[in-house]
Amino acid sequence: MAAALMRHYHGTRVYVECCGLRAGDLDGFAVAVMEEIGLDISTYKSKTFDELEDGFFDLIITLSPEAQHRAVEMTRTMACDVEFWNTFDATIVEGSREIRLEAYRQVRDQIKKRILERFPVGPAPKV
Repeated sequence: MAAALMRHYHGTRVYVECCGLRAGDLDGFAVAVMEEIGLDISTYKSKTFDELEDGFFDLIITLSPEAQHRAVEMTRTMACDVEFWNTFDATIVEGSREIRLEAYRQVRDQIKKRILERFPVGPAPKV
């Protein structure tokens, strides 16, 4: 969700790569709540830190303590900042479909808010 939101607000002005600790199937609830705001992530492919195509980053933003630990390890010899945005894990929520969707909506909206605070949308740079 974070990568899709960042790409939506900043397009080609910022290079965005997304990964997790484990590869797996795309989460249907994440797809559904992103679709609600007009963003299609249904074709995204899950990848791990080891599968990142580019090893040169200015900033890595992690959303879980485990990912934070892995990013810090990975960047020990890199000139790269690592930020931790503590994000609720919506996958642990149980209950009806609507209850679970609401948890994902809250995560989506929290990430969106953080992105817009950290990387405000402004006019495109003049060339």
